[in-house]
Order: sequence, then structure tokens, then C-alpha cells
Amino acid sequence: MYPLLYYYNSNFTLVNSWSQLLFFIVTYLLIPTSVFLLLTVIFKRVSGLNKFSKYVLPVLNFIAFVFLIIISTYGFKWKVLAVSIIIAIFLAILLQKHFKKVIVFQLLMTLIVASKLVPDLYSHVTYSSKWMAISDTIENVEFKKKPNVYVIQPDGYASFSELKKNSYNFDNSNFEQFLVDSGFKLYNDFRSNYTTTLSSNSSMFAMKHHYYNSKKSKSNELYNTRKTILGDNPVVSIFKNNNYKTFLLLDISYLLVNRSPILYDYCNIDYSEVPYLDRGFSINKDPLIDLEHVLESNKETNNFFFIERMLPMHITNDFSDSKGIEGERQIYLAQLKRANEWLTKTIQIISEKDRDGIIIIAADHGGFVGMESTQESTIKQTEDGLVTSVFSTALAIKWPENKAPDFDVKLKTNVNLFRTLFSYLAKDISYLDALEEDKSYIVIKEGAPSGIYEVINENGEVVFNKH
Repeated sequence: MYPLLYYYNSNFTLVNSWSQLLFFIVTYLLIPTSVFLLLTVIFKRVSGLNKFSKYVLPVLNFIAFVFLIIISTYGFKWKVLAVSIIIAIFLAILLQKHFKKVIVFQLLMTLIVASKLVPDLYSHVTYSSKWMAISDTIENVEFKKKPNVYVIQPDGYASFSELKKNSYNFDNSNFEQFLVDSGFKLYNDFRSNYTTTLSSNSSMFAMKHHYYNSKKSKSNELYNTRKTILGDNPVVSIFKNNNYKTFLLLDISYLLVNRSPILYDYCNIDYSEVPYLDRGFSINKDPLIDLEHVLESNKETNNFFFIERMLPMHITNDFSDSKGIEGERQIYLAQLKRANEWLTKTIQIISEKDRDGIIIIAADHGGFVGMESTQESTIKQTEDGLVTSVFSTALAIKWPENKAPDFDVKLKTNVNLFRTLFSYLAKDISYLDALEEDKSYIVIKEGAPSGIYEVINENGEVVFNKH
């Protein structure tokens, strides 16, 4: 019971589906219990084994406890498991006479972790999607133009203007020229509204601010973000209402780990491929292989594609893993070059098969370069460049016939990306009357009272206002 609750307490938003709960009950409770009962009976009834029967439950208890804790924390690392199980057997034999006290201690640990889980359970049960309510009629929008739409998301790709600044100091001119030559318009100074893939994309697909969906500051991952991104959002519904087929192409299973319903018509990763004990990085696929196949087999339909690749990502998440400011910068820039190669290939594949489609390159957040780790972003910053490094986000759009709409000057942050696109496809600028505020928010834990703060205002100025 303790390893089960421990795993849920540490990874609640990764395992908050009914199918996962059933898996954990079977794996962590029913199977161990059955094995305990079976072996206890065998050792008591088989001649020659009954003299060891007093050790059966203590040994099984320690082995199961250690085994489940390790796979919950580190996964299946066999050397660690082997050493730990040997130690567990030794301790079980040593403490056999005190086994009831051990059980009481484990029960106390279980009660402690259960109490920590209560806020997550409460938030999960009381979760409301009211924040997604749309204030106008855009959910009923009818497209006057129906080109294929490709939204390509390179994770953590900083804006073209930000890459020229001191924190990044990177010459990206060759790739930028390729984009221009390919018919793209580059949007400098574009930025995200939130700091992570989940918080940014859930807002982008909802076309609404969620403000981290909570007044709490303990976490910047709100509930049901994956469910929202996987299709439970107005964007996918609007495309479907306009007779579009929808395609989700991923390179890893990060968006799928909590097994939320996939409401796209097609996803290149099936849940049968995703392990239950998965943190989102166990699968590595090339979405371009699926892209070529899907393009070839869906020539007669109007199609919407969301294609995500975890490149260049961002600097390390943990201070303990940091290579220092310059070391992290070098790692990021190496990944950025890989992202450029992948984006080039992606654009070439699409352009070869679909010359009239709208291609949107839209990152989810910046690269955090200039910091030692992303943890530093939760500390109040005094340098404007460090704040913009977190939110600065690449945006480039290939509009049909290379004619961008006049109103694209209002396109400043991710939250308004699809509303602007739908206004273009519907030839109706009235939908722009309900644009969300182009503000960027972050959860602060140090340097100021804990909470959610507006750190970039609608004019793109760095500020620090409690939300």
C-alpha cells in the first residue's frame, strides 16, 4: 500500500486515469497478496519447509516493499534491484522477531503519505473546466478557406530575436533564410504565456488563460492538461466541425502517460505501446515517417496536423545536473542545430506534397538559457533577459500565396494563435474582439511571497505583479 500511495503522491498528474488505478491495484496489491498467501500455505504444509515458515512473511514483505519502491522511483534498474533485494532479505531475517513492529511502522508511513495525497485527490475531484469557457461564438465558426493546417512544435525553441541576444548569442541566419526562402513570415519577439509544455499548450488549445488553474503555488502543472491537449479542447472540435481530419504526431509518449482519451482521428503512438510505469520518455519515434504515410493516404480530405518534437527542449531541470550557465548554453545550442535540421526536413516533406497548406512553426516556451537550471525560473529575477529567455518563443508561418493577413500584427503570444488563425480561415475579424491578454505568468517560490505572478505585460515589458 505504501509504494502505491507513494507513487501517486509523487506522480499524480501522470497516473490519474481509471485504467492506471486498476493496474496499480492489481500490480501493487492483488499480486503481492496472492503470492504472500500462496507461499505461506506452501511453507506451512510442505515437509522440510515448515521450519522456515516464520521467515516467509517478513522476507516477502521486505522484498515486495523494496522492489515496488525502487521501480516506483527509478524504474527497472536490475543491478540496483538485485543489491536492494539481497539487503532486504538480510534485514527481514534479522528483524523477524520484530515483524509486527515493522508492519506498524509501514502503516504509519502509509498514513503519512496518504495525508499528503489528500490535496491532490481533492483538486482532482473538484476540478472544473469553467476556465475554458469561450466568451463568443468562435466554437461555431465556419471556415471560408479550407487549406490543410500544419502546426509544428519544436519544444523550447526560443524566438528568432531572442537567439541574437546575449543569453543565447547564436547566429541562426542560415535557418532563418531558409524559412524566408520557403515562404515563411518570421514573428520576432513572439512569446509564450506559460513556462512548460503542458501549461503552455493547454492554454493555446483552449484559447484561454488558465493562470495555472489554482491559487496554489506548489506546482505549475495544472490538472487535466494532457486531456486538454489530446483533443478535449475547442481547437480540435472546431476543425472537426469544419470537416477536417485531425492528426497527432509525436516523437515520445510524454503527452500520453496518464492515458487520457485521444480525440484526434489519428495518433502515431498507440496506448498499447505505452508502459503503465512510464514518465513519457520510454518511446522514441520519428513522426516524419508517419507524416509521409498520412499525407499520402489523406489527399482527398481537409487535414489538421499537430506535430511535436522534443527538440531543442531547454536547459536541465535540476541544479544538481547543471553544467553551469555556459555549459547548459552549449548543450542547448547543439540541440537547436538538431532542431533546425529536423524542421528543414519536415518543411521539405510538407512543401513537396502540399504547396497550398498553412504551415505554422510554434514553440511552447523558451530555452531558459542564461540560467543554471529551469528551477532558477521559480526565483524572482532581477535581469529582464532571464525572464524573456523563459518565455521567448519561435513563431514562423507560411501563409497561402505568401499573403499574411493585416491583423497578424496582433499575434504576440501562444494563447491567441488559433483564434487568429480561425479569423483568417473564416474571413471574419470580429473573432479578434475576444483576444486574450498577451501576458506571461510564472509560479514564484523564492525571492517574493509564493504565488502566481505576471512577469511580462501586454506590451512585452518585464514586470512583477502578483496575480
